[in-house]
Amino acid sequence: MGKKSAGKQAAGTPALTALDRAGVAHTVHQYHHDDAETAFGEEAARELGVEPSRVFKTLVVDPSGDGKHLAVVVVPVTGQVDLKAAAQALGVKKLSMADRHAAVQRTGYVPGGISPLGQRQLLPTVVDSSALAAETVFVSAGRRGLDVELAGADLVELLDATTAEIAAG
Repeated sequence: MGKKSAGKQAAGTPALTALDRAGVAHTVHQYHHDDAETAFGEEAARELGVEPSRVFKTLVVDPSGDGKHLAVVVVPVTGQVDLKAAAQALGVKKLSMADRHAAVQRTGYVPGGISPLGQRQLLPTVVDSSALAAETVFVSAGRRGLDVELAGADLVELLDATTAEIAAG
């Protein structure tokens, strides 16, 4: 898998810039995003014709409950995040989902386009360990309708992430 781009429109997201700077092999996949769609990860899997277990969603969580100390969890779109398991992996007592506005402010991305890569500030991150089982995984490339495919191990390394079984269902 080499570096590929889906064209001019795909270039320029902070996620893709981070991958290029790191020299990580990746493939950019662009697809039509339906503005009425709210299940962004499932839409990506369907539109790209990829097994949903290989498509991961990026969720911003709030360990402190005050919006000041956020973290990121990356789980397959086929399930939900187990907040208790994710809290344990992050070394905190409990987690809640972050306020959408806080997530946008801290990551620089809009919901449905939040990439774990190229965020404004690298937040503590836990990636579900299933990302290491497939040859490659897909995550948002920083825009709705744009995903990037890369090795799960590369994703974990770039994010300086912890891996744990944090997916439920």
